[in-house]
Amino acid sequence: MGAHWIHGPSPGNPVFCLATRYGLLGPEAAREENQQAEAGGHPPLPSVTYGSSGRTLSPQAVSKAHDLFDTLLASARTFLGAKEPPAPSVGQYLRAEIARRVPALAGGEEDARQLQLAILAACLKLECCISGTHSMDLVALEPFGEYVSLPGLDCTFPGGYSSLPDRMLSALPEGTVLLNKAVRTIWWRGSFREEGDKARDFPVRVECEDGDTFLADHVIVTVPLGFLKERHQDFFQPPLPERKAEAIRRLGFGTNNKIFLEFEQPFWEPHQQLLEVVWEDESPLEEPSADLEANWFKKLIGFVVLQPPEQHGHVLCGFIAGKESEYMETLSEAEVLGTMTRVLRTLTGNPRLPAPRSVLRSRWHSTPYIWGSYSYVAIGSSGDDIDVLAQPLPEDPEDSRPLQLLFAGEATHRTFYSTTHGALLSGWREAERLNNLFAAPSPAPRL
Repeated sequence: MGAHWIHGPSPGNPVFCLATRYGLLGPEAAREENQQAEAGGHPPLPSVTYGSSGRTLSPQAVSKAHDLFDTLLASARTFLGAKEPPAPSVGQYLRAEIARRVPALAGGEEDARQLQLAILAACLKLECCISGTHSMDLVALEPFGEYVSLPGLDCTFPGGYSSLPDRMLSALPEGTVLLNKAVRTIWWRGSFREEGDKARDFPVRVECEDGDTFLADHVIVTVPLGFLKERHQDFFQPPLPERKAEAIRRLGFGTNNKIFLEFEQPFWEPHQQLLEVVWEDESPLEEPSADLEANWFKKLIGFVVLQPPEQHGHVLCGFIAGKESEYMETLSEAEVLGTMTRVLRTLTGNPRLPAPRSVLRSRWHSTPYIWGSYSYVAIGSSGDDIDVLAQPLPEDPEDSRPLQLLFAGEATHRTFYSTTHGALLSGWREAERLNNLFAAPSPAPRL
């Protein structure tokens, strides 16, 4: 329900390196040419593109629109450090560039031009999923190029993404990791003692929802940015410094959900792995409908076919981002299944297409300790806010009780935010920060 791919599976990706070391990947991922391919963080071109008129769209038309969008998106990454970028947001920049090209699109032929615009609108929705945002109008243009896409064709874990943390956890002593232990408050800058022990005090106390408490010299906080946005005022006592609270407020955090549909038999061809959806009356130059109840499903970018079917059965995994995705979370599974059935019958032009036998969807925005999916650099924020979020507390490096609170997670990595490898690297960064502290002569700390 969470992470799906290893993005950029190559030697510079620690998730890929660990998975390779543990033997968790298939032979395709290990091929050198796959590791060197420049995919730009995007899936390959769709195997089939369905239009809302019930027809399969021309691969040539689809490829042409995707090539244009990829070119424009690459140019949006060139304004890092610009004092006066041409637009505040990535979305505004892309729409302005598309508008400039409208007269020449598809040789000026009206129906073909409208189709190109509709496919470009679908590309923008895909980019919303990749960036974890409701709209690319919310994503700041100037820092957009600071994000780094690693080379390599995205791959998956044959045994599921959980096979990696399971393997990592197996090396730890039993009982090291406590699950279902929700934290209510982290008290810091304190002087806390365990009952009956007057010899030692600790600056941090972690108070759990069930009343249990843990005393520590250092706590690494890895909660999602969405949770910090909702709860940081009361989650930390005393509250976080204003500079860090401002960074939390400015950075963006959105929702990207999955909808899994299981079928008795596939309606797609065996070679098809990605089914793209295009609503043929849409254009990136027009505002999308704000009527979520009537149109939420139009934000769906398409479906990935889970591979191999021998392991997963005949399952499609749809992706949907933004407010529409959050609205989907409020619906019952029966409502989602019914809507998806109607959508697929419309797209395939087959009113008798059998309904999926089951549906399963993520609900990341409704999950109380998460409140969304992953971060992006919003208008008004920059990579500096990511660095401020990552800065440990207390801020004074000369404080006698240093590194009481350390911060990790994808939203604290300046160039790999929104990724699992960014999250992993940020955890290693904070562990190394503590290692360096422990290397200096001091009393034995407690984590």
